[in-house]
Amino acid sequence: MRREEILRAAATVVARTGFARTRAADVAAELGVSTALVFYHFDTKERLLSEAFGFAAREDLERLHRAVRSRGTCTQRLKAVLRLYAPAGDAPGWTLDIDAWAEALRTPEIRTASCEVDRQWRAAIEKVVRDGVGAGEFTCPDPAASALRIAAMLDGLAVATQVRLSVRRSQAALWAAESAAHELGLPPDALLLHARRPRRDQPAVPSQVSSD
Repeated sequence: MRREEILRAAATVVARTGFARTRAADVAAELGVSTALVFYHFDTKERLLSEAFGFAAREDLERLHRAVRSRGTCTQRLKAVLRLYAPAGDAPGWTLDIDAWAEALRTPEIRTASCEVDRQWRAAIEKVVRDGVGAGEFTCPDPAASALRIAAMLDGLAVATQVRLSVRRSQAALWAAESAAHELGLPPDALLLHARRPRRDQPAVPSQVSSD
């Protein structure tokens, strides 16, 4: 059995039960193999779970890197990054990510894996911001600081929408886009994703967009 099969099964179990409640025996049961086989490939449960988290994040990170390298304006590329960063309901990637934040307080291996995923997201945002400043699309004195503030704001909104349920996802998307636009010297609606539907008694305004 390949390590990749074990990592995929571990990610599935963690998404279902959480890092703290997942045992190597649960992963083995998911695959129909012995726990000894799991430990043959991973010498500790902590290493198994930290690598499973990185494995689960890999697909999202590959999409992220494609968005950063894509053609189009820097504004369009940043919109794509913001769309990928936004939590989507009970998506496994976000479920694992938020659970990893909590587990990272107690498990160094999970902390290391979580920090690496976070580093790649921040680096991607910073890359697009720097490109935008160089192209004259964005205005900010410190691209690294702007990227960090945008990422931190997105993380906070993720907790509000996914854990505390205090903010609707559509509202979070609106705030994220408007805040990032303000950070980069763009018009408030420059990073919004969807056109706003006009009221029946009002004419359509092409520049207005919605978070719905």
